[in-house]
This record gives sequence, C-alpha cells and structure tokens, in this order.
Amino acid sequence: MNRFFRLLMIPVFAGALMSQMSCEQQCATTGNQENVYHVIPAPANMKPLQGRFPICEQTQILYQEGDEQLALVADYLAGMFTVPAGFTPKVQTGTATGKNNVLIQLDDNISEKEGYHLQISPEQITITAKNPVGAFYAVQTIRQLLPSAIESGAQMAVAEWSLPCVEIEDAPRFVYRGLHLDVGRHFFPVEFIKKYIDMLAMYKMNTFHWHLTEDQGWRIEIKKYPKLTEIGGFRKETLVGHGGETPFEYDGKRYGGFYTQEEIKEVVNYAQEKFVTIIPEIELPGHAQAALTAYPQFSCTGGPIEVVTRWGVFQEVFCPKEETFQFLEDVLSEVIELFPSKYIHIGGDECPKDRWKTCDHCQALIKQEGLKDEHELQSYFIRRIEKFLNSKDRNLIGWDEILEGGLAPNATVMSWRGEAGGIEAAKQGHDVIMSPNGPLYLDHYQSKADDEPLAIGGFTDIKEVYEYDPMPEELQGEAAKHILGAQGNVWTEYMQTSEHVEYMVYPRMIALAEVNWSPKAKRNWEEFTGRLGTQFDRLKHLEINYAPHFFDVTYEASVADGKLTLEMHSLAKKAEIYYTLDGSEPNANAAKYESSIVLEAGKVIEVKAATFKEGAALGKVTSKTLYTHLGVGKEINLDGYEREKPAPAILMDGQRGAYNHRWEGSWIGFRKDLTATVDLQEEKSLSKVVVATQSRVKSGIYPPSQVEVLVSADGKSFSPAGQTTVDIQETGKCQIEVSLEAVKAKVVKVILRNPGIIEEGKAGAGKPALVMLDEIVIL
Repeated sequence: MNRFFRLLMIPVFAGALMSQMSCEQQCATTGNQENVYHVIPAPANMKPLQGRFPICEQTQILYQEGDEQLALVADYLAGMFTVPAGFTPKVQTGTATGKNNVLIQLDDNISEKEGYHLQISPEQITITAKNPVGAFYAVQTIRQLLPSAIESGAQMAVAEWSLPCVEIEDAPRFVYRGLHLDVGRHFFPVEFIKKYIDMLAMYKMNTFHWHLTEDQGWRIEIKKYPKLTEIGGFRKETLVGHGGETPFEYDGKRYGGFYTQEEIKEVVNYAQEKFVTIIPEIELPGHAQAALTAYPQFSCTGGPIEVVTRWGVFQEVFCPKEETFQFLEDVLSEVIELFPSKYIHIGGDECPKDRWKTCDHCQALIKQEGLKDEHELQSYFIRRIEKFLNSKDRNLIGWDEILEGGLAPNATVMSWRGEAGGIEAAKQGHDVIMSPNGPLYLDHYQSKADDEPLAIGGFTDIKEVYEYDPMPEELQGEAAKHILGAQGNVWTEYMQTSEHVEYMVYPRMIALAEVNWSPKAKRNWEEFTGRLGTQFDRLKHLEINYAPHFFDVTYEASVADGKLTLEMHSLAKKAEIYYTLDGSEPNANAAKYESSIVLEAGKVIEVKAATFKEGAALGKVTSKTLYTHLGVGKEINLDGYEREKPAPAILMDGQRGAYNHRWEGSWIGFRKDLTATVDLQEEKSLSKVVVATQSRVKSGIYPPSQVEVLVSADGKSFSPAGQTTVDIQETGKCQIEVSLEAVKAKVVKVILRNPGIIEEGKAGAGKPALVMLDEIVIL
C-alpha cells in the first residue's frame, strides 16, 4: 500500500481500534485529559467536576418508555456518533443499571418548560427535563462538551470520545429565540434551509422566521393561485452593484424559484424534529409587487405590474377591496395548513400610501369606516387580517409599523426601527420581539476591511451583537413580561449564495444565541470570546463558511503630544500577534506585539499583522496605513463645513477610514468649497500635501475638482505653494498629491474646490457634488 492510501486509512483504522476497546480501557488511555466547558450559550448554573465519562460501543442510551419525542432525542444523541466515531450506542427504553449508561428522563418538578438538569459522572450521564425539548437542549450541551470532531461527516481518529464530568441546571432567559431569513430577494435550496435549522438547534434557538414573499419574488406555492409562483416567483433580471448607486445596471438574467407545498411540509417536519418553530411571513399590504404582477386585479391601478428587479420600497401595494381580502384569506388558509406555528407574520412594514391617496375606492373606504387618514386605513387592513387569523386560532406578528394608526388588538410587534416601537407596544400590553436594525441586522458589514463582500451598509460586529440586551431599562413589572426575546434578521439583497449567507450569519448568530438564552449576569464578553474560539473547529467540520474576523488583528491609533501611538487587538485572546511596520508579510519570526507602540515621526507606515499559535497562522494578515505627518494632533479649522460631527480633528489623526464605511466617523462630507487651516505651531520644511478623498459617481460622491495649498509664517499673510487639478474617476479611493518645492511654513491652508452641480442623468443630478474628505497628510 502506498503512502497516500495509508494516510487516508489512518482515521478509519484508529476509529475501528477505539471502538474495539472497552469504555474503561478508553478512559484509562487519556484519563488525565483536561476538562474544559466551552458551551455556548452559557448555562444558567454549572458546577465543574473531576473525571470524565467515556462513550464507546458498549454505551447504552436509555429513555423513558411511552414518549415518542423522547425516543427521537435518544436516537439523535446516538446518531451523533455513527459517522465520526464509527459506532452507534445502543438505544432502548428502561432505567439505568450498571455503568456507562446515558439515562434520559422526564420530571414534572422541573419548573421551566425548556429547562433541563444534566449530571455527568465517570459512571453515568443523567438528563432530566420537564419535557422532550429540555432533554434535546441537554443533548446539545453534551454535543458541545464532546470533541469538535463529533461534527465531522467522516470517520475521525480521536483518542477518546469522552465528556468532562459536570452538573448543569439550565433554562433559557427568553421564550422567543429567533433567526430570520429572507428568501424573496434571493432564493435558497431546501437543503440549505435544513442546515440553517440545524445550526439554530445546536445553539438552542427555537424559532426560524421564514420571509417567503417580497416585491422581488413570491416563494411559496399556493394551489388556488398558481400564478403567484408561475409569474410572481421569477423576475426578468437583477440589479448589479449597490441599490444606492445610479444609474442602475442589471445582469439581464431571469432569476427565481419557489418551494412546493411538499417541500414546505418536509422542512416543517424537519424543524419539528429539532424543536424549531417556523413562522412564515406573507408580506401585506406592502412589499407585494410580485403577487400583484401575478394578480394585478388586487392592486389599486389594475396593472400592468412587473416583479421588481432592484431593491427598495415600491408603490404597488394591495388595495383594501373585498376581493383582495378574500384573496389574502385564501392564501393564508393554505399557509396555515402548512405551518403549525401559532404565529403568522404579515410584515406590515414600509407600505407607501401613494396609491391609496389617489384611489377612489380607498378614499371612499376611509370615509365609510370613519378613518382619519391612510395610516388608519393600514390599521384597518391589518385588523381585518388579524380577525381572520384569530378565527383560525392563530396570532398575528408584524413589524413595528403596524403600530401606526392603531395597533390590532392581539398583535405581537417585532420592533425593528430601534426599540421605541417595542417599548410602546409592551406598555400597551402587547407581546414584543426585539430585532432592532442596529445590533441585530446581520446584513450589515461586520468588518471595516475594504475587501469585505458587498453589503447593504452599516456596521455591526459580533461584540455589538453580544452586548445587546433585549430587555429595555425603561420597562418594569408587567410591561417587561411582554418582551418575549430577540431575533436576528438576515435580509439577502446582497447575498446571492448560501455561502454568503453563512459568512454574514456566523459567528454573529452564536453571540445572539447567548444573548437570548443565558442569564444577563452570566454574560461576559471576555469570557465569551474564550469559549467562542473553540467553536470554529466545529463550524469547519460542519462546512460552515463563517466569517473569520475572530482571529483578525484590529488596530487602534491615538494621538497625544503630537505622537501617534498604535495598539493591536484580537478577539482570540490566547493567540500571539506578530507584526511588521514596513509592509512586509508577518510570520512567527517577525516582531511580537507586547504593548502599545509609539510610531516614528515623519513617515508613512504600513502595518501588517496576524495572529499565531505555536508558530502557525490563525487568521488572515490585516493591514493599516498610518501617517505620522507634521500635522498629526495639530489644531485644524474648517471653513465650509456645516456639521458638528464628526469633528475636524479626525483629519489630523494619522489614519484613514475604510472605503466601504464612509459614514462611520472617519470621513467628513461637504457640498461647497472647503478650506482647512492647520497650525503646525512652529515653522517646518514641507515637501508635499496629500489629501484622501473618494469617488462614487453612482452615489453622487466626487473628489474635489482642484486642491490648492497656501502657506504662511504667521497665520495672517498666505502665499500660494502649489495646486493640482483632479481627473474624476468612476469609483475608488482618491489620493490627491500636491508637491511643494523648498517651502517652509508654520500655518498651512488647503483649499478643496467642489466640482459643482451634478449633471442630468447622473446620481444626485441638480445638487452640488458631495465630497468626502479623510486625512490631510502634511509631509
């Protein structure tokens, strides 16, 4: 046998060898293994114990007879070992006798519905829960206490399949622990939806919010109205690039897809086995253009209408006619048959009133029902739908716009425009799910690196997710009880593939899982990052395309006394950081970061760094260019800048902002000529001034048309020192350099000329160009 095949066979032989050993023999082989408890979400109460419990072919999993769901939990636990370990523990009913058993039992005395007790000793594992869902969550805890190789889809060589001894008493903080997925903008296959559900279950999240209809596509088969998917399920093409950039460009390719009712049933059954509830969302009265393309008679205009090919909010909405309500009731009746969830989500957000304002029927209905305006007409619409859902023993959930015009009597509010809507709804006695678009929108950028894949905008890193608390401080007593929990939202305008969805979701979803489950007192960012670091091996085995920023080096530069000081950080606390200051690639032989570095003055410094463990790189190399120029930390005044924030001092902080995050505090925007005056405090010899701007013509952002530099010895009398005219490029960073010859100055004045009014046919036409300015480097 050649070397290649011998290497391939090692895991199989090793797994087979281990399966032939008794549990006592296995435990004896590595009995001194260190116990670690890197469980996410953190259990409510956990007591580490000495010793380990080995699992092998002789292990029996015993469960309480007569409960079908408990049998599924037992089979699930046994099945985790089949592939990676090469054996499957025996599953049967009964009580524990002898050693090396796992006993799963129910006990009504456990107070929490989803709670469980887990006790692991060297001889036995005992899972006690009020019902099978609690037992299932105990199994997820066991799963995370096992080696990460348990997640592998291939047989693995592991010295010992064993668990650290421990006592855990656990229950969730919130009853609603959700994650959303929009399949209207981009469509994802059934197998990916199942994988998505698997990950929810692993981290003890219990709700999957399936956003099934949109302006850009209707994704659920409705048998009474086949054109919803035949016509509404497909758009003729899709926007290329960002939706905020004009003129729009399209790919010219027909796009779409939908789930048959059989596929929906398959996914619902799959989720039920993982104790995940699926809440379907059927958008109304807005975000309905795909439906109205198929059935324009339910619009205010009668059509023709097209499935939308770009992102945004559009005017075509359902018209509140009796035939429209009959159509929606027919649709929802089929949806209710497919989804056993007590909740049906109806959207209710971003509904323009333009069509209603000019629709004779709508205006007559407003008068007939004694409504004040179109906002109350929306409330009327929502109330009609809620009444129907209640008649079917279902409850309505809507985005917080359903508060406008008066809230439907039994509605639950999903608060996305911050927390204000949720707080108001809770005070009115309505249940609330918090999903504010700052910390819990997972379509935002999660890194400020310029090589991040295109996103809608914003910045939400994992720390912001983790530090969010769904319980507002304003709410006390009965009102606080209406906060059911929190949900992360995944809108897919800029996520065309399943891999991209995973990149945006993980590991931020893992942080949200702990927010929803663990007691607030148990949540600690530093301690969480220690546990999170071990999760990435699991994600690799599960073939999850997670974002690797956990291992990245980030930089924090500060100015004091005219000196630029650099600090480096990584979430991977046990990793070592190695760096270079000359732009070369760092390795384990480069300088090791120990503490903050005071950078040499008068230079452009390209820092590169990476995390390492035992000489091996953990993450990618990150970089930051810093400018220890003459103006760093010096006073700067701006003439032509009319905003208070960000402060002009950011133009003298020695660093540049990320191109993708022009609004995150490092860039100053202006629409007229701007003059920046910098006092160097003493006369200096100057060679050049470099201005950092950017060009995004499709967003109405232009570099200055000209940059002029004037100098002075006293700050009163200025003379020209140099100027540069700028050629406008379509997009990209613009570093504008003005060379100065044999110049000395104490005060430097930099004038940036605005390009003027944007011409017709281009983004922002008729307005002065927006110029974005970052660091002004004086060398």
